[in-house]
Amino acid sequence: MAARAVDLCVALLHEQPSIASVSRILRDHGEIGELDLSENDLTAMRAAATRLREVLGAPSTGEAAALLNRLLAGGAQTPRLTSHAGATTWHLHVDSGDDAPWGEWFLASSAMALAVLLADHQRIPGGLCAARGCGRPFLDLGGGSPRRYCSARCATRERVAAHRSRSGSGAAPRVPG
Repeated sequence: MAARAVDLCVALLHEQPSIASVSRILRDHGEIGELDLSENDLTAMRAAATRLREVLGAPSTGEAAALLNRLLAGGAQTPRLTSHAGATTWHLHVDSGDDAPWGEWFLASSAMALAVLLADHQRIPGGLCAARGCGRPFLDLGGGSPRRYCSARCATRERVAAHRSRSGSGAAPRVPG
């Protein structure tokens, strides 16, 4: 659930999402049946993604917990089990019903998933990429030092830029050839 939340946040906030691309992400994460997304749904999901991004960018675990508590208080309902009338296996929902709007579902289920991860790991379950000009959200569920970058590509780009600035050259050295 948390991986779906982050994938949707990235698509909604850092790409130019279409109904088709968001539907593809939902399907990749197990959604079945007719999705019937509209432009209004994408707008509501983008607003939810902005709020979820704040959680991953929180400066402390306490602040992330406070943000999640506000999201859950404002949008989550009593947890309930559903199988979508037998179309899926039983699973937990915290939105208002099986026909809840996509934005409500996305915010409530993602906030719950991030809250469970925060409680399980006792730290913010992800972050925002530290690479200049990126800022994409990412999950960080591993042990050890917290991640700082969304991908190896961003980490490498930052290491190369730091090396070049230390060497006093903005350009890569010329290789004779």
